[in-house]
Amino acid sequence: MPERTRTIVMTGATSGIGAHALQHLTAQPGTRALIGARPSSARPASPGTEVLPLDLSSLAEVRAFAAAVLGRLDGDPVDVLVLNAGTQFMNTRARSADGYELTFAVNHLAHYLLARLLLPAVADGGRVILTTSDTHDPRVIRSAPRSLDIDAWARPGGSSLVAYSASKLGNLLTAEKIAVLPETAERHITSIAFNPGLTGGTGLSRSAPAAARVLMQGLRPVFMLLSRFRPALYMNTPEHAGQTLAQLADGTFTPPADRVYASLVRGNLEYPDPSDLARNPAARDEMWHRSAELTGLTRQE
Repeated sequence: MPERTRTIVMTGATSGIGAHALQHLTAQPGTRALIGARPSSARPASPGTEVLPLDLSSLAEVRAFAAAVLGRLDGDPVDVLVLNAGTQFMNTRARSADGYELTFAVNHLAHYLLARLLLPAVADGGRVILTTSDTHDPRVIRSAPRSLDIDAWARPGGSSLVAYSASKLGNLLTAEKIAVLPETAERHITSIAFNPGLTGGTGLSRSAPAAARVLMQGLRPVFMLLSRFRPALYMNTPEHAGQTLAQLADGTFTPPADRVYASLVRGNLEYPDPSDLARNPAARDEMWHRSAELTGLTRQE
């Protein structure tokens, strides 16, 4: 009897880390990938890959994508849900279609909503992976959150670095909450928050001036030198970070039973403690419930 096709649903798969991860995952026989992307960024689909329209700046579009995925599945489960897309803007004046600060809306709220809508379709023994960042941690970035201020983060205005750090904290807290849900334990679903670390050559800072992106790559040797003293400054390649993401997705790597946070530290995958706030159950639960309110979820969803 032939083995069942493994289904992967993924955001952020058209460039950078995600594109390399998708390449590794779809190279494995019997793999089907449904990826969400804006039409302007979607590349021709590789065999076994179907691109569905997704604009993460609109919660209505997120719901439409989730509905399209469920329709394509036709009752089959999602083996791996990879919520990898991310962006960072030079300022926080831009608003999402729903009026929220754009970085927080795209990176956190959209992926939180996708996780909530698609989690019931994840297979028993499946995996949910959200890409986070060590910038959520004040030990890495001084301006990173030390307490929750969800309403302020959702409003346009303020620091772009704080907005990004807060959105990545949201990803991490979402993964932490999924890990302790009763249905996750009952169905043996693994929840992972993956930090690829500082990675050059990705689309994350696509809104930054071209000169700044070129300078970032040119300073790679300097970052590598400084990383001897500050590991967070070690600059990974998209190829290595993408391969690691794929290995977390396919089960090559599995965090210890009591760990959710998987982090590339000087190029090696480790499972360190995230920030104090990220390990706070009250903060985890508040982020979960406030995000439900901001995304318009009902009790039935």
